[in-house]
Amino acid sequence: MEIKVVEVDNPRELNLVLGQAHFIKSVEDLHEALVTAVPGIKFGIAFCEASGPALVRYSGTDQKLIDLAVGNAEEIGAGHAFIIFLDGTFPINVLNRIKQVPEVCSIYCATANAVQVVIAETEKGRGILGVVDGISPKGVETETDIAERKSFLRKIGYKL
Repeated sequence: MEIKVVEVDNPRELNLVLGQAHFIKSVEDLHEALVTAVPGIKFGIAFCEASGPALVRYSGTDQKLIDLAVGNAEEIGAGHAFIIFLDGTFPINVLNRIKQVPEVCSIYCATANAVQVVIAETEKGRGILGVVDGISPKGVETETDIAERKSFLRKIGYKL
């Protein structure tokens, strides 16, 4: 077994969701979940099929996001992995809908941070061991940091 690290290509620091599903219709069901969660949502999905023709399946509402998802799925190359890029919405707005798709097995991350995907490669293929999402903590928040966090969440409308 060989361990590899794949850097997710995300030049615009878009929000993304990386997960694992288990069936060819995952792409269509994820598409439906997203368009019914947020009207007018812009996204691209790619899914690495793990049997049969073993294709990267894709869908979305924005060709640039679809292309970004497909390119990253090809680099990750892990069976049944999917990646979704979002533009103009946050994962918090769609994550529960994604998790409710029957084919979805797990979510590795939902983030706009830099992401590295830790891959195990064997003679049969690739699997995701985990992710590195962003950077390590630099300390513990102070009272000022707490006040800034609370203010920010209210400013962007996620708390009253």
